[in-house]
Amino acid sequence: STSSAESLDRLYPGVGSTKAPRKRTTSQCKSEPPLLRTSKRTIYTAGRPPWYNEHGTQSKEAFVIGLGGGSASGKTTVATMIIEALDVPWVVLLSMDSFYKVLTKQQQEQAASNDFNFDHPDAFDFDLIIATLKKLKQGKSVKIPIYDFTTHSRKKEWKTLYGANVIIFEGIMAFADKELLKLLDLKIFVDTDSDIRLVRRLRRDISERGRDIEGVIKQYNKFVKPAFDQYIQPTMRLADIVVPRGSGNTVAIDLIVQHVHSQLEERELSVRAALASAHQCHPLPQTLSVLKSTPQVRGMHTIIRNKETSRDEFIFYSKRLMRLLIEHALSLLPFQSCTVQTPQGHDYEGRTYSGKQITGVSILRAGETMEPALRAVCKDVRIGTILIQTNCNTGEPELHYLRLPKDISEDHVILMDCTVSTGAAAMMAVRVLLDHDVPEDKIFLLSLLMAEMGVHSVAYAFPRVKIITTAVDKKVNDLFRIIPGIGNFGDRYFGTDAPPDWSDDEDALST
Repeated sequence: STSSAESLDRLYPGVGSTKAPRKRTTSQCKSEPPLLRTSKRTIYTAGRPPWYNEHGTQSKEAFVIGLGGGSASGKTTVATMIIEALDVPWVVLLSMDSFYKVLTKQQQEQAASNDFNFDHPDAFDFDLIIATLKKLKQGKSVKIPIYDFTTHSRKKEWKTLYGANVIIFEGIMAFADKELLKLLDLKIFVDTDSDIRLVRRLRRDISERGRDIEGVIKQYNKFVKPAFDQYIQPTMRLADIVVPRGSGNTVAIDLIVQHVHSQLEERELSVRAALASAHQCHPLPQTLSVLKSTPQVRGMHTIIRNKETSRDEFIFYSKRLMRLLIEHALSLLPFQSCTVQTPQGHDYEGRTYSGKQITGVSILRAGETMEPALRAVCKDVRIGTILIQTNCNTGEPELHYLRLPKDISEDHVILMDCTVSTGAAAMMAVRVLLDHDVPEDKIFLLSLLMAEMGVHSVAYAFPRVKIITTAVDKKVNDLFRIIPGIGNFGDRYFGTDAPPDWSDDEDALST
């Protein structure tokens, strides 16, 4: 038919064609917990190392595994086994089932009577799939539709996913689009006997999707089996690896895991070491604004820098400095002229904030201490959080958790951390905001104390980010601690003991 011909035209390349060369994180909804429960354990999909270089640009794309195969062939089980065996953090499992098109009223009626073909390429929103995978590969956040198989419709809620080191994309038509194929670094076809697939489909559709046995068999004979023969089985030749018997083939899964590990090892990079040797010995950037060192400000610095200062005194004077710092930062926001009438009936030529909204984002845990000062001077401010910690084995910052208000891309963002030494954590937080489409020139990085290295690193990578602090110290020692410094701000503020190898950029959070 004409429809089939048009569908085939955008599908897999012909037998004689040449394969295209391969290319080598609160939003609209509530985010799911960053974990994946498997048969053996719970994998926390967090702790993502840097996905950018010292220039602030993307240094490596995520490794994308495509898993194709017939309906109920065991693709999801194979994907889970791969994730378990990989044992790497920050893995995203993306199902093609989430991307069924929105049905018309007539198509809804056909679906209710098992007369709609969900196994045809036209049933899937390939444009949305491709756009979503591209953003995930770049480390950006995406919104995934949630499909309800009992009503054959998308739910109002959307699931939010962030970029990952490894993305596993599974679906019956995973290899059925030429543009989609270009995004897959490794293509795996799960080949399972048709009788086994039918039995599994019967169990699943009856127990999980509320179907009756007659309807399932009718749909299988009318749509599922013909679609497999016409659209799915021919894509097996495009696969890099074919896994016969699905999850029962542990040898094939071990080989896949070894290959992915080797690919990930090639993509490792060290951001903090690169920052320590880059962009130094230059004048401080124009994007830096330092609070005027008045006798009062210098006096408060004297108190909080003194190792003999009690915790109560440290907290009190830190809060005073935070308030001054945030007041100073707010004065750098864009303002426009505004005329108001005074109670005496006279006009007053004043100023009013010209942006849409202000959002504060704290880098946990030390940055959280600046939130009360921001709330005190900025009415109805929204707050987001980003948890970044140093990996004790690699010395690199890792992104463990983030929660950002929806539509943050339209706001001016006050990014808060109390100390910045190399700038590694601050750069990661800025990168997260950029990946959530916050304009660079709307990001204000606030810190009580910064090292020149951190200032240069952030300014070089993100030249339009405004950097605001109360003081800049000259040096960072071999352990990346600011000299003369302030000590570990989080431990002094919260009264906890500092770990042996802490860095000023992030506070180790005991759990």
